[in-house]
Amino acid sequence: MISENVNSILRAIVANLQTPVVIILLILMIATVVVAGTFVFEFFVEHRRLQADVPKLIETMNTTKVCDMSDLVNRNELLPRQKKVLKQLIQEQKMDSESREIYAAQLLFEEEEHYQNYLRWPQMISKLSPMFGLLGTLVPLGPGLMALGEGNTALLSQSLLIAFDTTSAGVLIAAVALVIAQIRRQWYRNYAQVLESLMEVILDKMKAEEQCLETGGAKC
Repeated sequence: MISENVNSILRAIVANLQTPVVIILLILMIATVVVAGTFVFEFFVEHRRLQADVPKLIETMNTTKVCDMSDLVNRNELLPRQKKVLKQLIQEQKMDSESREIYAAQLLFEEEEHYQNYLRWPQMISKLSPMFGLLGTLVPLGPGLMALGEGNTALLSQSLLIAFDTTSAGVLIAAVALVIAQIRRQWYRNYAQVLESLMEVILDKMKAEEQCLETGGAKC
């Protein structure tokens, strides 16, 4: 008797989940459209601007004084955020070597966190949508099976149609979000690698100039 009451309560709760699940899937679909829009905007406005010849830039930096590096950074086709971070590091030339390395690590960490924020949404959507798609598949199957036992094929067809629709929606949303997340992850890994390489060149150049001044070099 108790078991039947518990099952009835559970069945009633699950039966009432159908509408919330569909609403959540619609919200996830809208969120995916927004993420896709920002992805396209980011590609045309930001990603395509990174056209700097990094090996050549590194070679030029090695032959440029630190005081002239800000102008060099401005002239190259780096991302605006990369230029900002590099100029911030260049401005801290008066710091001691160890402090500069810590500051550079902090700047790099902040940039990685900035781009991680753009990855969290598509990653979350790609994980949540299959779950709610599966839930949307299972919830209407209960009434559908009951309708099958009663010979109500119309209700069974409706339940199966809802199940297939929610499954398809969940998989489609997850696929789009996953593709966007993977492409963005590759972009951001490249951004971070370029930035880290240029920061290392700047730090090495600063250290070399300091050592040159300490030894009283005339060409520092």
